[in-house]
Amino acid sequence: MAGEEEAAVAWRGDKLILRGLRFHGTHGVKPEEKKLGQKFVVDVDAWMDLAAAGESDDISDTVSYTDIYRIAKSVVEGDSHNLLESVAQSIANLTLLKHPEISAVRVKVEKPHVAVQGVLDGLGVEIFRQRKA
Repeated sequence: MAGEEEAAVAWRGDKLILRGLRFHGTHGVKPEEKKLGQKFVVDVDAWMDLAAAGESDDISDTVSYTDIYRIAKSVVEGDSHNLLESVAQSIANLTLLKHPEISAVRVKVEKPHVAVQGVLDGLGVEIFRQRKA
């Protein structure tokens, strides 16, 4: 895990940023989570060189935010996963698979409403994945 944290710190520079994507999904290990579902909040950072897009002002020189949004939506609203780790991994894998110009991705998935005794804003996971050389 320390290696991933070091890698995440090393990634600086251009990135696409998507924050607070909200979807309804049926992920979790409890039967009621799979039956009733709940809200999930997703953040995505996608590292890629944005210089050409900055110069050209042309959408063909970048990845559309809506493409990444659709990937997150399809995973969260799609087939049920037991773990948020698996949801985040699926979003990261699909993003890297569908967009070879993206070199790394950070995905955060949270459940804002959980059955936990105590005051909290949400519980979740955050992963960092980079393209394998």
